[in-house]
Amino acid sequence: MHRVTKVSLRIVMLRLCLFVLCLLPNLAMAELTSVDIYSDEQLLKLIRNDVYLKQVKLDDCQLVQDIEARAEILKQPMYQFLWGEMLNYGVCVDKHASRGMKLLQTAAEQGSAEAMLKLAEYYYHGQMVVKDRNRAVQYVMPAAANGDVPARLMLVRLYGEGYGSPVDYQLGYHWLYNSVFNDAASQKKATSLLQMLAAKMPASIVERAQQPQLH
Repeated sequence: MHRVTKVSLRIVMLRLCLFVLCLLPNLAMAELTSVDIYSDEQLLKLIRNDVYLKQVKLDDCQLVQDIEARAEILKQPMYQFLWGEMLNYGVCVDKHASRGMKLLQTAAEQGSAEAMLKLAEYYYHGQMVVKDRNRAVQYVMPAAANGDVPARLMLVRLYGEGYGSPVDYQLGYHWLYNSVFNDAASQKKATSLLQMLAAKMPASIVERAQQPQLH
């Protein structure tokens, strides 16, 4: 009987060892596939390509605590943008749109062009907020003034649709007309929007707005 017990114990130990050995490759793989926090350059690219939330999901939500810390504690605008959007849509966290929008506003106040543009888009479409396209102008204009091309495209679109002050049409036209575009699609879109806005302006003002410098 005692011998049988020893044999049974040995079998149990062998099975346990085999189980641990089977786990080791998985543990090693898990360590190898751990995700590093995004650099500012990486995050900007993700935001510009509108795949930032998709990437957080693809990373199996491993970076939630790091993203939250950089947004809430370090107050980094780009991470405030990302964390705010995660809260807006409930990505890897419970949905909390009012908190998410507040983070976007904080990022915008710190000069984040991405946050300014996103807030303008929300007010343009009336998503999560009451539709107010004149407020969209207010949000996007500082980013446009600082040279952000997507913001300039949106500003001229808003002006062309009759929102904002006609006094500012010349400046919006000037900014976009003298922008440099990274791709043909943006250039084509700019040309179309400029034509739409030009129809609301006297020819002499359009000609002046096309100059490299406004006088």
